[in-house]
Amino acid sequence: MRIAVVSAQASPLKADFGQGMHIAQLATALCESGHEVVVYTRRDDPAVAERVRTADGYEVVHVPAGRPTALAEDHVVPHLGEFAECLAQRWQVCPPDVVHTYGWTSALVGVIGAHIVRAPVVHSYTTLGADQTGQRGDAEMLVARRAAWIMGSSAQEATELWRLGVRRTQVSVVPCGVDAELFEPEGPIATRNALRRVLVAGEPARHNGFADVLTAMSAMDDAELVVVGAGDQAELRELAGGLGVLDRVVFTGHVPQAQLPALVRSADVVVCVPWSDPFGITALQAMACGVPVVATTVGALKDIVVHDVTGLHVPARKPVVLARALRQLLADDTWREEFGIAARDRVVARYSRDRLAEEALAVYARVAGRGAELRNR
Repeated sequence: MRIAVVSAQASPLKADFGQGMHIAQLATALCESGHEVVVYTRRDDPAVAERVRTADGYEVVHVPAGRPTALAEDHVVPHLGEFAECLAQRWQVCPPDVVHTYGWTSALVGVIGAHIVRAPVVHSYTTLGADQTGQRGDAEMLVARRAAWIMGSSAQEATELWRLGVRRTQVSVVPCGVDAELFEPEGPIATRNALRRVLVAGEPARHNGFADVLTAMSAMDDAELVVVGAGDQAELRELAGGLGVLDRVVFTGHVPQAQLPALVRSADVVVCVPWSDPFGITALQAMACGVPVVATTVGALKDIVVHDVTGLHVPARKPVVLARALRQLLADDTWREEFGIAARDRVVARYSRDRLAEEALAVYARVAGRGAELRNR
């Protein structure tokens, strides 16, 4: 099967977390199953090659749409016509069997290109519910009507889709997957000191809740915090200094995927307390390594982390509650070990990369059959 993935704003080549990493995992698993995958993303760097064949087997095409520099989503909209035209030209030469789009801007160009070659569209919203007004809201409702299938990443997202009027028979939940062979309990462990270690990972954006974790750390004097991820961390450093915990916070910057499991294994607890999270990648990586997770009950995290089984749930933006949960978990070695064993079992049973590919392919096969009927009319 030829599968075209459209992700205008997130390239799998630059992925550490979030949508780009999810697409990288899915594309890799699909290629391992013998399918042809091409990911189309907007060109945001003049030095990057037009086409890149990855070691995992999928190809990434950088589509020219506006200036080749990073642009905010709203600033990409005027260039979507250029993006759609490029897709249509390519797909008329080599039409995909199915098009999978991520995010509303990708959906608009994907729907236009797919319509020309009569290819069915599977759509993933990724941040549904953030704003249902204006051009984005109109676009998302248009996509809901035009897409052959909507693929949600969590039960919470599926419920939101139904609330917005998407037919239940048009929606399925296919969660994010993780490489459970790379992220596993056995293997090298990064060097650490005698303090209990708490780890967070991701971009230092406000909605990821890192400030809440730093505030919680100020209520504990026997633990250190490791912050993994690239980006401007000046604001977090300033907050850590003001809270008096800077000497117990380690900012690693970017960590290559191959080195990340050793760092995750070194943690006693991994914390995931964003205000929203459609994928839950950091939690999956931790659980695959047998490390318990403290997480907010938002998006995919509500499904992934089972309270009192693989970790603990806490409310978002409540650092006092977070500190209490961390103190309880860090004080009980047996509890953490039990959670870690259950976490690994849950990932292998439900969230392996292979299972992700199987469930996505089931959707693709269903809609591809409809697409073939349309092309033969």
